[in-house]
Amino acid sequence: MSVENLKNSLPEYAKDLKLNLGSLARSTELTEQQLWGTFLACAAASKSATVLREIAEEAADNLSAEAYNAALGAASIMGMNNVAYRAKSFLGDEFAQVRMGLRMNIIGNPGVEKVDFELWSLAVSTINGCHDCTAAHDAVVRKEGMTKEQVWEAVKVAATVQGVAQAIVASETLA
Repeated sequence: MSVENLKNSLPEYAKDLKLNLGSLARSTELTEQQLWGTFLACAAASKSATVLREIAEEAADNLSAEAYNAALGAASIMGMNNVAYRAKSFLGDEFAQVRMGLRMNIIGNPGVEKVDFELWSLAVSTINGCHDCTAAHDAVVRKEGMTKEQVWEAVKVAATVQGVAQAIVASETLA
């Protein structure tokens, strides 16, 4: 089990992350597709090759090929959008109505249920620190019927995966 590999590779100072990772992998707040898609999208957003490799292996066992690709697509498109939308915000009112001019077709046709793709986009946006994107995706998933507890579960996955990535990178660098 790949999440188990990550847990076992965490140093002692990251014990809380190990515990959180284990409990979140057994979460019942989200559907299996929502949970593993969130894990995979966040692993891709974490920029840790080790975390992505380990989570991707287990996600492949829990997701359809379409959902697997959509989760990676959510991480990729949010990698672009989070930068662009944050920049528009930083640049102020003069840029508020500027046309984005970037292709984002996957958002309209992700290959999975819209609510799942939007949830993954929300989780990645939290990792990437984009307030506007996080709020926009939250509004969509809440409109689609997700509860605040479900949204928060995805945020907890994002936070934990990012923390695990930091601990793994530190451990690998200092080894």
